[in-house]
Amino acid sequence: MGSKSAAFLPIGIGVGLAIGVVFGRAVDNLALGLSLGVAIGSGLGVAFMGAAKAREDRKKGDGGSEGAAGADGGGSTSSDASCASDGGGCGGGD
Repeated sequence: MGSKSAAFLPIGIGVGLAIGVVFGRAVDNLALGLSLGVAIGSGLGVAFMGAAKAREDRKKGDGGSEGAAGADGGGSTSSDASCASDGGGCGGGD
């Protein structure tokens, strides 16, 4: 991770806090505004870090194909998903 992409998290939190303070003052609940500001700012910071890393990888010619085969991180198949969707599993119909 480069030093440029590492700077996005504190910037995102700072922007989120500023927006959260304005929102908190508007609805007369500063604690709620600060909490939402930190949460949204952290999310934005992490998203911008990921975008910056992807941009750096494209510039290097890497393509970012690491882990493309199992992008969901799990070994589920479509039949597994349909069996577990009702919470009862795929057992017999006693």
